[in-house]
Amino acid sequence: MSRDALKTLFHPFETGIIDPPGEGERVLFLGAEAGYRLPEGFVAPISAVQPLRPLYRTLEAMRADVSPVVAGEDYDVALVLCGKHKGENEDRIAEALKRTREGALIVVAGSKEDGIQSLRKRIDKFEWDGDHLPKYHGVAFWFTRPEDVADAVHKLAKVPVRVDGLFEAAPGMFSHDRVDAGSELLASRLPKDFTGHAADFGAGWGYLSVMLAQASPGLKGIDLFEADHDALDAARRNMKANAPTTPARFFWHDLTSEDTRDKYDLIVMNPPFHEGHAAEPAIGSAIIKAALKALKQGGRLMLVANRGLPYEQVLAENAKEYGETCRNARFKVLWAKR
Repeated sequence: MSRDALKTLFHPFETGIIDPPGEGERVLFLGAEAGYRLPEGFVAPISAVQPLRPLYRTLEAMRADVSPVVAGEDYDVALVLCGKHKGENEDRIAEALKRTREGALIVVAGSKEDGIQSLRKRIDKFEWDGDHLPKYHGVAFWFTRPEDVADAVHKLAKVPVRVDGLFEAAPGMFSHDRVDAGSELLASRLPKDFTGHAADFGAGWGYLSVMLAQASPGLKGIDLFEADHDALDAARRNMKANAPTTPARFFWHDLTSEDTRDKYDLIVMNPPFHEGHAAEPAIGSAIIKAALKALKQGGRLMLVANRGLPYEQVLAENAKEYGETCRNARFKVLWAKR
């Protein structure tokens, strides 16, 4: 079942308040997710954009024309499905403005818990011709793309963030404006004499990989696995800038459903445990199981987690040995061997 914000997005077309795009028109769908039903008369082809691998794969399964990155210009319609991150939502609107022609229709929708009301008020300040419609615990709003969008794009587009003066990140990525305290704790316990092959599961923008490469400069190489295409691109740049001599490979990968090919002597990870606003420890548990499966015999897993997450049970059921390295008021560092 599609989430409510997706239904909210298409509701103005369903009701006839907005004419659906027809033959000869082109539609760009930013933040696209599977599960939508096209209203009657909505026959224009959709170019969907989704950088998150799990959501990308569900779109691919429904035979959508989908890419992790935006391409093309002069679209007649842009659809923007908002998520939980303000900066990312604003950036998608900026991207819609850049990729559409003058006079194009831009439709934006999101849930109230994702801050759609404040986003609508911010966009209203540009005084573009448009309207809005609440439905399904959310709001859809739309406007006509003006001729000059340079000022709006400048104000809305996300700006890369420098973290600790060393790393590049951006809004929408995990811990985009600071080093995560849990990752920092794990980094302080990384080996300084490791010489094998390593992997970083859920690498984000690459902090742990850089820290491992710097702690153990003799390692043979590290593979970074990340489901967020944008974060993986940032990780590529951060490895090049901060660990340029370390052999590294980068995989856009859903570790909860896609197997890895190689086996590793060491895997480090700060597993994600949120989906949307809700805590979902099952996501982290699935990635831990994938990591243990990807270890060589005798290989070692090192992970950090919030103290309250029940990952010890997963380790007990799937690892040969496991234990706790350290903990503080918020986090614990765990290890396991295959």
